[in-house]
Amino acid sequence: MASTPATARIDAEQLHEGDGNGQFIRVIVADTQAIFRAGLRKIFALEDDLRVVGQAETLAQTLTAAKKFSADVLLFEAAIASSPIEAVADLLRQNPLLKLVVITTEPDQDLTLELFRRGVHAIVSREVEPELLVDCLRKVSKGEPWLDGRATQWVLDAYRTQGSRAGAPRPKVQLTPKETLIVSCVTQGMKNKEIATRVGTTEQVVKNYLRKVYDKLGVADRLELALYCLNSRILDGAAKPPAMPEPPPPAQSATSDTPENI
Repeated sequence: MASTPATARIDAEQLHEGDGNGQFIRVIVADTQAIFRAGLRKIFALEDDLRVVGQAETLAQTLTAAKKFSADVLLFEAAIASSPIEAVADLLRQNPLLKLVVITTEPDQDLTLELFRRGVHAIVSREVEPELLVDCLRKVSKGEPWLDGRATQWVLDAYRTQGSRAGAPRPKVQLTPKETLIVSCVTQGMKNKEIATRVGTTEQVVKNYLRKVYDKLGVADRLELALYCLNSRILDGAAKPPAMPEPPPPAQSATSDTPENI
């Protein structure tokens, strides 16, 4: 993460939204282009139930804004981060209740599937019509996913691919408590190192557990595992992973953006 000063902004007239009655959908706009942010603010100003409570133009500012302002939805430009997938994971770890809508310039199937797996509620094109964007924010603020036709097809194709590998209907699989805990962490977008820290074990042990789970469920990777859990409700009623203590300010060296295979 960048260590440069982050100065997320808020405008004076927006302070009226903080009356605590929940009547507004509070939005943070994070985008590298000032003209695009200004355009969105004009669009949202025409709606009685939308309020822009903060703006950001860098990833560092976005993280600061998400922590500083009480918001329901974050409009997040994918290009604001060198690795949008990791940025999304960081944002949701910091703000588990925040709903993310990612703005992309070009459609990308792999990115779309991975972002939804990480917990994003919607992905929209930079060319989205204002009416559709407003509708999207309203649905996402209620916790509903919002997909356009192309993204819907990609998700369905991924699900069908998972199903075709399974062949005949699979019997109900019983996971052990430790396997269930690790799978729950995976569906929240955690990497193996984070899971190991959270459950008090090592990365190698996490990998070993995941291999066993893949064999049990007949899935090939983390995406298929998440789709299987969504369809089978295998995690319904499962205990949540123990909370992670607040980490110290990041000072680590650059890490690889390559997704984990296990």
